[in-house]
Amino acid sequence: MSKSRIITLHQPKRLEIGAGASARVGAWAEDAARVFVLATPHTSGFVDRLGLRGRVAVFDAIPGEPDIPTFEAALAAAREARPDLVVGLGGGSVLDVAKLVAALWDGDQGLRDVAGPNRVAGRRTRLAQVATTAGTGSEAGIRALVTDPGQGAKIAVESPHLIADLAVLDPELTYSVPPAVTAATGIDAMAHCVEAFTNVNAHPVIDGFARMGIDLVGRFLARAVADGSDTQAREGMMLASFYGGICLGPVNTAAGHALAYPLGTLLHLPHGLANAIIFPHVLAYNEPVAPAKTAEIVRALGLVERTADEDLLRAAHGFCARLGVEMSLKAHGATEGQLPRFARDAHGIRRLMDNNPRDMSEGDVLSIYQAAF
Repeated sequence: MSKSRIITLHQPKRLEIGAGASARVGAWAEDAARVFVLATPHTSGFVDRLGLRGRVAVFDAIPGEPDIPTFEAALAAAREARPDLVVGLGGGSVLDVAKLVAALWDGDQGLRDVAGPNRVAGRRTRLAQVATTAGTGSEAGIRALVTDPGQGAKIAVESPHLIADLAVLDPELTYSVPPAVTAATGIDAMAHCVEAFTNVNAHPVIDGFARMGIDLVGRFLARAVADGSDTQAREGMMLASFYGGICLGPVNTAAGHALAYPLGTLLHLPHGLANAIIFPHVLAYNEPVAPAKTAEIVRALGLVERTADEDLLRAAHGFCARLGVEMSLKAHGATEGQLPRFARDAHGIRRLMDNNPRDMSEGDVLSIYQAAF
């Protein structure tokens, strides 16, 4: 344990986990007179499960990759509702918007005022985050991302004022997540853990959360994909996602997520899918400089079929493909002509690229996209 580096862990004040845990939100928030719920058209169907009292307003127009207009519409709706409790009910996109709405609806700061680290002035409204997927771990973290459609890039906000007062992991809310989405978001949760584990800023405390998350993915992701109503598997994946969210705070991700972001902002792939496609390539690229930790990852994921004549890329690619993820960028509508723009944008995301354990040139990034094409 190094004494030369200080890290800070921010976690939700309260965590409820288990089948049916979403019903506890109402009792926790029994004194809330005005509640503002952010959701998608699908997850808004879970509002009644929360047992909320008081006047409830629902904003359910959040897409898979929320952009500035979406955030501004949600903020305007919150200002009309004047809530004393904000509830995020959905996947990472919903939870990210909920963080920002809770922090900004009753103040003078706008999104660009708070972009970057530690620029949010404060938050007076309570925040409950109810996850309905097992991928981003946003319910555990202090970051929020919103796409700027004009720039084709994500605006990242980081602040302890974005942490939830209550986080809820109810596996029953993930039963209806389709197998392909379960697979992609589960690989995203694993990528959070893996990228923190092999990060230049890796820390023994965070390594512990990362190891637990990777182990849970190895044990439960295939089961959750095969049977969406497998409560134990779904709960295991929600916990893996939560651990991944904890990893993001003091360590963050690295090249894998940097390469995934242009696939979301420019190709409009869902975040989990973009990370699933990129994951095997970056894992293999980093292996020469992180052989011991990569070996741990291989064992935890059960990549026992890897032999002397099968490299890590092929084994990890097979792991993802067997879960039902379409791993070809071309199959998702990418063209070869787009790849240089993807590489330029990804290489420019220095807040993540600089965390990677192995230096990656723009040419290296382009080669990865070409291999994934």
